[in-house]
Amino acid sequence: MPVKKAAGAGARRPKKPIMPPPLPEEKMDDVRKLCHPHAHMSHMHRGHMSHCSGFAKKLIVTFIGILLVYMIVFVGTLIRNEIKEYEYIGLSDRMERTIMVDAVGSVEVKPDVATLRMGVKTQAKTVQDAQTENTEKMNSLNKSLKELGISEDYIKTANYDVYPQYDWTAEEGSELVGYEVSQSVMIKMKDTDLAEKVLALAGQLGITDVGQLEYIVDDKEIYLEEARKDALEKIASKATLLSRSLGVSFVNIVSYDEYESGGGDGYGVNRLFAEAGFGGGAPEPVLEEGLNEVSLNVSVTFEIR
Repeated sequence: MPVKKAAGAGARRPKKPIMPPPLPEEKMDDVRKLCHPHAHMSHMHRGHMSHCSGFAKKLIVTFIGILLVYMIVFVGTLIRNEIKEYEYIGLSDRMERTIMVDAVGSVEVKPDVATLRMGVKTQAKTVQDAQTENTEKMNSLNKSLKELGISEDYIKTANYDVYPQYDWTAEEGSELVGYEVSQSVMIKMKDTDLAEKVLALAGQLGITDVGQLEYIVDDKEIYLEEARKDALEKIASKATLLSRSLGVSFVNIVSYDEYESGGGDGYGVNRLFAEAGFGGGAPEPVLEEGLNEVSLNVSVTFEIR
């Protein structure tokens, strides 16, 4: 009979299975994805759907905000247009029922300023000689004006010109014979009585060109106010008469306009004193400044009913 060997020290023990080391968590996720693909896809799908849903909500909210802005602007524009239409309703008809009344107001004023232009023309073979003679005479004029009490602020150079002088003959044709220098100043006199003394300087100093003597009112604002008052009183009188005659009422002023008319009265003295015989030693001319009229044209347009 076969003999069974007893288990003893020499018998072999069964080997234990060798367990692999545990995988990291990252690897376990990969394994789960491989083992349960549908569950992973479902999880991704839910995440994707959640993300899309949030983006759609933001898009809708943005669209609604833009729409509200446009609606506010649109409604505001309609309201503004309605207001403008309301303001202009009937305006054309109302503008047609108007009447304009005008008048001229005036006041007579004694002039307080005299202005005058004085100058010299000199001729010589050369420009230098003509200038020298001209400068000497004009310097004498300026000195005499200051001695009369006229400030240099009221003496202003009006022109300074140099012209060549030609002579024409049948044999030579046009030929240069010399030069002419012309210089003049504008003089403003706050004391109108000085005008006569200034004019007398023409003969004393050999001033050859005198002109544009004028008596004016230096500051007319006060007198324009008086003229305006006069014109408005005339307009009020006319409006009262028209209201009674036409059977209408003047209810409102639509427009107002005014402008100054006329100018200062003056003497158009413009002549060459040397040619007129106004020489040295002649008596001072007697000038009458008279009165100036300050006028203002005023027109008022009224709404009538």
